[in-house]
Amino acid sequence: MKKWLKRVMPTPKAIRENRHLGCFGTLLHDPNLWHLNRHSVAGAFAIGLFVMYLPPVGQSFIAAGIAIFLRVNLPIAASLVWVTNPITIPPMFYFAYVVGCLILGHDIEGFNVHFWLDWHNWLEVIGPLALGCLICGAVCSLLGYLTIHALWRWKLARQIRARKERYRAMAASRLNTPSSNRQI
Repeated sequence: MKKWLKRVMPTPKAIRENRHLGCFGTLLHDPNLWHLNRHSVAGAFAIGLFVMYLPPVGQSFIAAGIAIFLRVNLPIAASLVWVTNPITIPPMFYFAYVVGCLILGHDIEGFNVHFWLDWHNWLEVIGPLALGCLICGAVCSLLGYLTIHALWRWKLARQIRARKERYRAMAASRLNTPSSNRQI
């Protein structure tokens, strides 16, 4: 996974030269923003998955700002917010609205297009939607953080087991070779 991430991530130079990210100035020169280690990637996933539930205006800049402040992987945090797109926003935000209504005890309005397009109804929707977005964002953030840590540890444990098996195989082959073939 780490090799794939390195292959698809933009280079630090490409991001520094991006005219839209010029507002961050020299903050982009911090090497911690480009590391691919367990803590940096997990933190970036947490940020990206939380910010994706914010209103879809400037999500990448918000995620980038938080990633710079917390010094986690910037490209991953900024790109994860693109999970929300015109296809995924309606079901995600409707689910967040339902979660908010259930917590606040409000009646849940079905997915009636006329109700949602009438701006007079938006005031009664904003409260449950905002609460639901915060809860869904926090839950997604926590699950993403824990999942990346678990996957990273699982991969590391597999690598350690494979290394131990290689060493055992090498030791066994050394013991099984005749002493005349052994090099001193």
